[in-house]
Amino acid sequence: MPLLPHPILVVSYSDDTRASLTATLAGSEADSVACNTFCEAEELALQGLYSGILVDLPSIVKSKGEEKIVAYTLANFFPTLRVRAIGSMLVPMTMPGSAKQDKNLNDFLNVTCPAFAARKLRAFRRHPGCHATVIRYKGEEFRGFTLNLSWGGAFVVDVSAEKFSAESALTVTFPEFELDIDATIRWIKPWGQRYAPGIGISFNRLDQAFETVLAGLLKSRKEFDRDRLVA
Repeated sequence: MPLLPHPILVVSYSDDTRASLTATLAGSEADSVACNTFCEAEELALQGLYSGILVDLPSIVKSKGEEKIVAYTLANFFPTLRVRAIGSMLVPMTMPGSAKQDKNLNDFLNVTCPAFAARKLRAFRRHPGCHATVIRYKGEEFRGFTLNLSWGGAFVVDVSAEKFSAESALTVTFPEFELDIDATIRWIKPWGQRYAPGIGISFNRLDQAFETVLAGLLKSRKEFDRDRLVA
């Protein structure tokens, strides 16, 4: 039985180093998926669930342009162990100004990664925006409003969010634009915590009318609005 519920992403530009990292994880009974580039790892993280990232430090140092931005984004999203492979031995390494990391692979796999709530990498940047909504869910209608909006979805405030179920389908109407959008509930924030209660939804599809509305609201083109951090 695998050590973790989801695989570890392994990133290195070196074929030999990548093979060494995956072999070490296999020896610790941890599943892994090897990636030649950080952009390849990003594409996988957008589609599936992963428990963390094991990365070759020299690859981070060598990365440039988009690769460096993606490397920085992934390291700030997932539990990350930066190492230098010396033969079959992995030596954890830190970078100036980087966040603290585990001192060894055992702590990374047995403490940090299990504590991480695995979720898909968000594809698009969230933009603050308050827009009235009417949600139709299981034959009922609920009024609310967005707290933020993106090309991929929105967070809709609802003080009784517990009535919803994750992965359920709904239709959200934006009265301001007279548009109905089919969506899926991805996560729920209940009332009573130190944050706004409500539901995170993803849009099932974008028609031309809604794309035009979003382009005006977000003031960005879809292909240039990825949710990435600047290193």
